[in-house]
Amino acid sequence: MKKLIIINGPNLNLLGKREPEIYGSNSFEDIFKGLQKKYNEVELYYFQSNIEGELINKLHEVGFSYDGIILNAAAYTHTSVGIGDAVKGIETPVIEVHISNVHSREDFRHVSYIAGGAKGVITGFGIQSYELAIQSFL
Repeated sequence: MKKLIIINGPNLNLLGKREPEIYGSNSFEDIFKGLQKKYNEVELYYFQSNIEGELINKLHEVGFSYDGIILNAAAYTHTSVGIGDAVKGIETPVIEVHISNVHSREDFRHVSYIAGGAKGVITGFGIQSYELAIQSFL
C-alpha cells in the first residue's frame, strides 16, 4: 500500500472560510476525509502549518520513508528558498499543488522555489488538484 502525505502551508487551515470564491467553501479536514474515503487503497496522511520551519521539518521527517508528498506550500512557494532546498534534499518525490491558477494571479506568484525540485506541478484545478496529485502516484 502506498504511503502518501499532503503537506499544506500557511493559511490553508482557513479553507472554507478564506476567500471562498477562490478556494471553495469546504474545510480541508472535510476535503481530506473525502480523499481518504475515495482513495482507500492508499495510506493518506495530512499535515498543515503556518510556520516555514515546521514545513521543512516535516519534509525532512517523511522525505525518506513515504512514497509521495503532495505539497501546497501556499505563499511560501514564492518566497522560501529553504522549502525549495528541502524538496531537493529528500528522496521522496514531491508534487507541488495549488488550488488556484497561480499564473492568473499576481506576478510574484508566478515564481516557484519548489518546482525545480518537484516531480511535477499541478495548479488551478481547485480541490481536484489534490486528487490529480494522488492519481499521479498510483
